[in-house]
Amino acid sequence: MAEGLEFDETRPRDPRLDELPTPPLRVVFMGTPDFAAVILRALLSWAGAQVLCVYTQPDRPSGRGQGCKPSPVKLAALEKGVEVRQPLNFKDQAEVAALRELGADVLVVAAYGLILPQSVLDACKLMAINVHASLLPRWRGAAPIQRAIEAGDAATGITIMRMVLGLDAGPILLQRALRIAETDHAGTLHDELAEMGADALLEALTRLPQGRLLNMAQDEQRATYAPKLTKDQGRIDWNAEAQTLHNRIRAMHPWPGAYFDWAMPSGKTLTLAIEPGRVGEDLSAGTAPGTILGVVDGQLAIACADKAYLTPRVTPQGKKPQDATAFACGYLKTLCQG
Repeated sequence: MAEGLEFDETRPRDPRLDELPTPPLRVVFMGTPDFAAVILRALLSWAGAQVLCVYTQPDRPSGRGQGCKPSPVKLAALEKGVEVRQPLNFKDQAEVAALRELGADVLVVAAYGLILPQSVLDACKLMAINVHASLLPRWRGAAPIQRAIEAGDAATGITIMRMVLGLDAGPILLQRALRIAETDHAGTLHDELAEMGADALLEALTRLPQGRLLNMAQDEQRATYAPKLTKDQGRIDWNAEAQTLHNRIRAMHPWPGAYFDWAMPSGKTLTLAIEPGRVGEDLSAGTAPGTILGVVDGQLAIACADKAYLTPRVTPQGKKPQDATAFACGYLKTLCQG
């Protein structure tokens, strides 16, 4: 259930709102990945806004062939025939001037991937706003969804924020919270928050001309940061407690994934990627962390510092994903009956 901060009806109205034209709002959108594409599609389908132009990152090499691949936001814009611009940055003042000439009322940013200079933030009539996937000031930065799960947070959410030069440091305009379930991982939470972000943005843009947004300064003493994920952060150290590892494995799924090097009975080492599962029972004394214990309730049990961790599927390096029983049969030489 989404919950959020409510607007203070006694707050003075921003006089610049009186200069806005009648709806729809004229909007420029900036974003790049799937999260932003969900929000853009909602904005494009909403009668309250006219999307003048979409900015996204340049096409990047992708896949084995390293062919240039358009971003999800670019594809969403082209589906609706909206102009797309893909500058490398805004160091060229001609790019800033071209943005200003669009005459947007509002600049909407969601996971764009560029740090925007003040000249860009000032290029619209009213304000630049950002859709951020955390309850700011907690988890400013590039990976708020993953860091919230990794830290064991009970909740995350969406913040609609007025943009300033500091990293995700602007005043909060609207905020909605979402409980993090024990079964959530970064992939499921990403999808829920993208939909919530779209709804929250449309609500914020509806309230904006009415002057009914929070505009509440963030508490800098409570700020935490969510650094970008790297591939090596998916490596699992089984010497940690099971709950800590459960949070980390969920945070790293689907990318970069959770993996570890398993010492096979043959003496060779095999890298195994594992999927999120659940914390199991306490272990007997002397069980070495990282030991594969066998199959429990249809899941592969692996020893942590205190308990077993139960994962439903593993992927041996270079192989297809396998369920726990198939892995035990093939690699542990057990449970082969039938």
